[in-house]
Amino acid sequence: MPETGFVLDPRLAEVGHHLGNFPLSHVFFFDDARFPWLMLVPRRANISEILDLNEADRQQLFAETMQAAEALRSVAKPEKLNIGALGNIVRQLHVHIIGRFESDPAWPGPVWGHGERVSYPAHMAGPMMDKLAKALGF
Repeated sequence: MPETGFVLDPRLAEVGHHLGNFPLSHVFFFDDARFPWLMLVPRRANISEILDLNEADRQQLFAETMQAAEALRSVAKPEKLNIGALGNIVRQLHVHIIGRFESDPAWPGPVWGHGERVSYPAHMAGPMMDKLAKALGF
């Protein structure tokens, strides 16, 4: 399935910083200092569910999700990883990989709907993005 017609939902670009590209997905560093967070957006037009991808793309997305999860775990050292593709507000398929700690403000509940996003200060965002980009192979 080609990339033809793919347009990134601007709401996804607004909440993160583009780190690089896997063969299928854009990889974003989600800008919320409360939680270490990556987001994958497969470059396929009009896709809202993993089930909408063809089998090869499903396998590729799974491999990319595992690669992103390993990178996040190696850099942030979370106690738990949450991986999900909700899409209730932004329908365009995107996968969240979130590092969780028992000390985080939403623990043990979900991060969604818990307070307001807190942007990283510039002096923290840059080094974190550099470490993640290196761990991701970008």
